[in-house]
Amino acid sequence: MPVPLRVVSVERSLFEGDVDFVVANGADGELGVLPRHAALMTILKPGTLKITHGGTEELLFVGGGFLEVLPDRVTVLADVAEHAEEISIEQAEAARLAEAQGFSGARPGVLQGTYTYVLQTEDGQIDTTHSVSAGLDYPAIGPEHAWLADQH
Repeated sequence: MPVPLRVVSVERSLFEGDVDFVVANGADGELGVLPRHAALMTILKPGTLKITHGGTEELLFVGGGFLEVLPDRVTVLADVAEHAEEISIEQAEAARLAEAQGFSGARPGVLQGTYTYVLQTEDGQIDTTHSVSAGLDYPAIGPEHAWLADQH
């Protein structure tokens, strides 16, 4: 007897259907969910979400989020999620390098009355930013971080 699973990210719905088994990377380690599993709610760590349905296995990458298990359904609310076949090794490596570099591409400038490092266009206008998390799309860093950046 399968259980309904729904996997959604901020950007889209990635999976909706009946599954036989789900394996996720929860806050306390890897966990498996079968139909009629006890109710639970856990934070998801970045990792693979394995979905088994109809004798086939589907892999998704989940970049964090929440897993809700109820006796009659399972829901994954992911911060970021991709089907395994959609992931480009080149793009993933570029994203990893950008993350390791921190706030890159910024130049000294003034934003909201503070002199700091700001993402700017070629002509000095504030550049647009995007984040799937609310409040993380600010185009500048605070003065303390600017001072620390100048120390290197």
